[in-house]
Amino acid sequence: MNNKSLLEYINKFITLTDEEETFLLSKIVHRNYLKDQYIAQQGDICKTVNFIISGCTKTFYMDLEGQEHIVMFSIEDWWTSDLGSFITQTPADFNVQCIEGTQLIQFTYDNLEELYKEIPKLERLFRKIVERAFAASQKRIIRNFSLTAKERYHIFKDSYPAINQRIPQYMIASYLGITKEFLSKIKSQIIQNQ
Repeated sequence: MNNKSLLEYINKFITLTDEEETFLLSKIVHRNYLKDQYIAQQGDICKTVNFIISGCTKTFYMDLEGQEHIVMFSIEDWWTSDLGSFITQTPADFNVQCIEGTQLIQFTYDNLEELYKEIPKLERLFRKIVERAFAASQKRIIRNFSLTAKERYHIFKDSYPAINQRIPQYMIASYLGITKEFLSKIKSQIIQNQ
């Protein structure tokens, strides 16, 4: 399976020697998931942090009424996991499910810890990944408090055009915290105003 996209991603942040690359690649697992398969499930300990080679996933919380609350989508060259569960090795708050057939490169908790010891600069890489995820999460919380659903939809559509075309509208509505009917209404208004 292709490791090129992972190595290109890593090289944006740090430079690895040939020996370090070889050791890194010895600690990864390639995995293929079918559409609708779960990578992580609420209540289970998240065993891996995952780099997406191809495909699309959603991260969501399922409430007691069975309502899905999508917090994130991930596509090629993005990471996906229940990061809180993975870092603390405690039960997951979120599910990670494939929207499409998905190819991943996975790092287990133990392998990542071993990589940090052998290649300390990888800790800096993963710190940057976590910092970016945290910053994006903070921005999303502020948007949910301060912007209208229409404004949030515009930001989503403009920021993630590749995702917008690949996922069902009811999932976008869940991500925006609105009903699919309300999303249809917003889209109709946008078309009328063009």
